[in-house]
Parts: sequence; structure tokens; C-alpha cells
Amino acid sequence: MKALSIAATGMNAQQTNLEVIANNIANVNTTGFKRARAEFSDLLYQTERAAGTPTRANAGVVPEGTNIGLGVRTAAVRNVHLQGALQSTGNPLDMALTGNGWFQVDGPAGQTVYTRAGAFNTNAEGQLVTSDGYAVQPNITVPENTVEVIVNQSGQVFARLDDQIQLQELGQLTLATFANDAGLKALGSNQFAETEASGEALVGVPGDPGYATIQQGYLEGSNVDPVKEITELIAAQRGYEMNSKVIQAADQMAGVVSNGLR
Repeated sequence: MKALSIAATGMNAQQTNLEVIANNIANVNTTGFKRARAEFSDLLYQTERAAGTPTRANAGVVPEGTNIGLGVRTAAVRNVHLQGALQSTGNPLDMALTGNGWFQVDGPAGQTVYTRAGAFNTNAEGQLVTSDGYAVQPNITVPENTVEVIVNQSGQVFARLDDQIQLQELGQLTLATFANDAGLKALGSNQFAETEASGEALVGVPGDPGYATIQQGYLEGSNVDPVKEITELIAAQRGYEMNSKVIQAADQMAGVVSNGLR
């Protein structure tokens, strides 16, 4: 009975959906996190009667065929790269992006990775790094006798030294954009990697057309909407229950046949 296997694919799909929703809710307070959405597509169809087949020689054709679906499968888990709410921190090394773009960071294997989480700090050498200690690109080094760090919306970084009146420019931050943000590969730790699906990174200056501006002293929060996630959770639960009911109904129907043959 095909209904058993068809309903089983539905239960597997809803289980995947539930796992995606659970990860979204778990990261509701993760800086720069982008919610994910499970997307599904129907499986192959078994054709019992093909449409357009002649009923007999030189006669009309069958207007509608008989195609029976074989269930559902997970087509993709899509990251939704919408802007998150800005949260004021007062920390001069915290930076949030307003608009399209990614900070560039040296990855664990020496490759360039990309992040929206601008919770930066300085290491022992004064180099601007992420919370995990990875250097921000381009390299920005803050002198030891710095009393104030200023980052404007265009990504220029200045330092006020304790023995100087004028600001000293430390460097220029740049951002990367992609033709398809959804094609980036999630690495964890708020980091993403370039893939063939995302296209090559296009590096530019903050504030230029198509690039975000930088807000110093802010962090971009998660774009997860708790109310929406709970609604999706209820829908996934009901979908799982309905598929389980189909399995129970198919089992009862098979039981009727089996008992009738005794």
C-alpha cells in the first residue's frame, strides 16, 4: 500500500521542518543570525494513465491522465538574509551593518570568511579581531596609547591618542557583497563561506551604492521573529500529526483486508 510510504515521507519532511525551526528559536538572541526556512517539493509521480493517449484509432484522446504522487522531499533549507534590528551597546568596537554587505574575516584555515556579527575586539597586538580571535580584513591595528576609536559610516577608522589633538587614521574597512546571499555556506560561529552558488565576492567601500553603512556602537540582532517561529512550529506539528493519521488509516484498511481473508 503506497499510502504508508507516502505518509512516511511527509513525516520525515515535517521532522526536518521542526529541526530548522528549533535552530531558529535557539538562535533568537544570536548576533547577526539569519533565520532559515525549510522548502519542500513533491516526489516523482507514478503514471497510471497518460494524458493525450488516443482512446482508439482515429478517435479522441484522453483529456486527463492519472498520476499518483509518491510523497514529498526536502528541496532546500534557505537562509533568509533580511536585516536584523540594531541594538545599542555603547562599545566603540561593536559595529552593525545597515544594508547589504558582509564583514571579511580570516577563517580558521586561512581562507576568507564572511560575517554580519560585528562584535569586534583587539588582541594583544592591537589588531582588530572577532570574538573568536580571527583578524578582520583589511587589517586594522589600534595603537597602545589610544583613548578613543572612531568609525564613521564609510568604514574609515580613526584613533585619538592620549598625546595628540588630531585624529590618526588607522585604515579603511571594506565590505563584500554577493549576487546570491542564499548560496553562501553556513560554517557556524556566525561565519559564511563563498560557494559557486553565491558567486564571487564583490568588495567595496561602505556607503557606496549597493553596500551597507557601518553603525559604530551597535550590533545587528537576529532576524528571527519568535511569534512567527511558534506559528510555524504549530503548523509543523499538525502536519506531522496528519501524516501519522494517514499511516493509521492505511494500517486499519490493510487490517480489514487481512481479517476478511481469514
